[in-house]
Amino acid sequence: MDTTTDIDELLGAATRRLSEISESPRLDAELILAMALDVERSYLFAHPEDSPDDAARARVDALLERRLAGEPMAYLAGQKEFWSLPLMVTPDTLVPRPETELLVQLALDYLPSGSDARVLDLGTGSGAIALAVATERPCCSVTATDISPAAIAVARQNARQLQLGNLEFVVSDWASALGAGEFDLAVSNPPYVCDDDPVLQALSHEPRSALAAGADGLRDMRRLADECRSLLKDGGTLMLEHGAEQEHAVAAVLREFGWLQVTCHTDHGGNPRVTVATRPR
Repeated sequence: MDTTTDIDELLGAATRRLSEISESPRLDAELILAMALDVERSYLFAHPEDSPDDAARARVDALLERRLAGEPMAYLAGQKEFWSLPLMVTPDTLVPRPETELLVQLALDYLPSGSDARVLDLGTGSGAIALAVATERPCCSVTATDISPAAIAVARQNARQLQLGNLEFVVSDWASALGAGEFDLAVSNPPYVCDDDPVLQALSHEPRSALAAGADGLRDMRRLADECRSLLKDGGTLMLEHGAEQEHAVAAVLREFGWLQVTCHTDHGGNPRVTVATRPR
């Protein structure tokens, strides 16, 4: 990019390079330039003839190289929007995905407006699910856990930024640090990728521990199906996000541990995405 001089040329050159690795190369290029120049994207369109100085162009190059190495745009920006909430994300947390909003919607459908239910988010990462539920149901008490202290620190910071007070964050290996029979609803987007799945290579910048779940991708599903029986009150509900091909396998795991009314819900793309089950009374 040494021969480029103005914003329009920088955008064109960056877009061409990013087309090798990105499904949205032009958007990525615009976001990278906006970050490097510390301007809004609209500035790029209004001032295509501006010539950034050498320091700004060096920042563009540094961000571009990170993106070309496969680093998600969310890590470059340090944030990702989820449920219309601006969330800080770091390499200690997964990047929140749009399909996970189905899990939030199902939780809100379960929790009527004004509900004071106790809600548990297991494996919270950036806190995306817990924060969305806490925002929409301010009378609920939401507990969010993660085995990673670094992830919990990110989730706490997000809660502070959003000025939410109805949350508690706990470092816990799934249910190990929690008491029995405390919650009305438990939700989780656990690891569910098989250890040898090639997709893990494409996701190498995100924490493997939040993605890979044993030879069949069900290791953590089994733990949750087992441990959540003691966490929930009689008749409480468990909601698990999973892979599109895991609908029947997850249902079998839940039934093996005695869960009732096992039902799968599809995401906006028509893929089986969240399975809901009821704890027996």
